[in-house]
Amino acid sequence: MAGIKALVGLSFSGAIGLTFLMLGCALEYYGVYWPMFVLIFYFICPIPHFIAKRVSDDSDAASSACRELAYFFTTGIVVSAFGFPIILARVEAIKWGACGLVLAGNAVIFLTILGFFLVFGRGDDFSWEQW
Repeated sequence: MAGIKALVGLSFSGAIGLTFLMLGCALEYYGVYWPMFVLIFYFICPIPHFIAKRVSDDSDAASSACRELAYFFTTGIVVSAFGFPIILARVEAIKWGACGLVLAGNAVIFLTILGFFLVFGRGDDFSWEQW
């Protein structure tokens, strides 16, 4: 039952983050859909983690080179997702208000992704693999 509650909570927070992103694009005052390209960063963010989990050995070492490289790439993807709307606002492709809404949506979505891996990434009684 705890897994269902966590899944519902993560779904709700993901919907809130996507709402911020949509508001940054679709409000009549902003009206430009360039910030929607940040969705690409949302989809590619967990890929390094999945690859590192699949490739790395199953030792209980505190750190491995493959896992650290995955953290490095994931950090680069997250920083790029936060930098993209700022660059768009600096070149005046979007307004600064839209940039703020997209940055708020980024924070919520990436915290949701982190929460998903913290809740369902452990190998205890429930995990994301059962879904």
